[in-house]
Amino acid sequence: MLIANKSSFMVGSILAVTFWGALTLIFSPIFGGKNGFEYSDDLFNKLAKGSSYFIPQIVKDSQKFNGNNISVTAKVDKPENAQRAQHIFNLAGAKVETNGSELKLSGDLGVILAAALKDSDAMYHNRGNEVATRYGMDEKDAMALWWSVLNKSVKELQKAGKIEEANGVFEAMQKAIEPAYNFYRIDAESVTSKAGTLTGLLSFYIVYTMWWGFAIYSLFDGLGLSMKKARVKKEV
Repeated sequence: MLIANKSSFMVGSILAVTFWGALTLIFSPIFGGKNGFEYSDDLFNKLAKGSSYFIPQIVKDSQKFNGNNISVTAKVDKPENAQRAQHIFNLAGAKVETNGSELKLSGDLGVILAAALKDSDAMYHNRGNEVATRYGMDEKDAMALWWSVLNKSVKELQKAGKIEEANGVFEAMQKAIEPAYNFYRIDAESVTSKAGTLTGLLSFYIVYTMWWGFAIYSLFDGLGLSMKKARVKKEV
């Protein structure tokens, strides 16, 4: 193999070897039994959860709907889920009639949202057993039914011209039910408590990306393969 620049080729070789060595370590379970990708993914999930706790504010905002009665029709995917949803909403103080997979429910919107937010708060704090015991079903299934029925209710409320009510339900879904479901059984961490680790991970990502780039550049330069601007040919 023809090497045009031994020093550049040596630098590139060292960078390439150490790059792959570091990559091997990243894929090794040396971070508390997890590899580097699993550890960083877990950390970012914890930080995301820690910055997604809006439930107390949503509880406060939803109190303005106390005494505001609504009547909506929602359809779920299966008749058996309609029965299960009926059980959930009955315990939330709503009156529910089912016809196959369709539900017709009415009740105090403030009371209904308070029940959904109570379940969301329990799920956010990884107390899913409270939700499971309350409804006699898997806690994530219960939250999925909350979301499904309330999602259909948003559209019904919009059609009825109850825009403020629809926005209130949508906000409860987006900022309470969804985070509670998605981050269930993940421990929340604040960004400030992990600022050093986060800074280190982001810095390493930048350095590691440049590391490989310089390795390739030096190797090709050592082999005499480089990109240079073409010289302009002058006419005689």
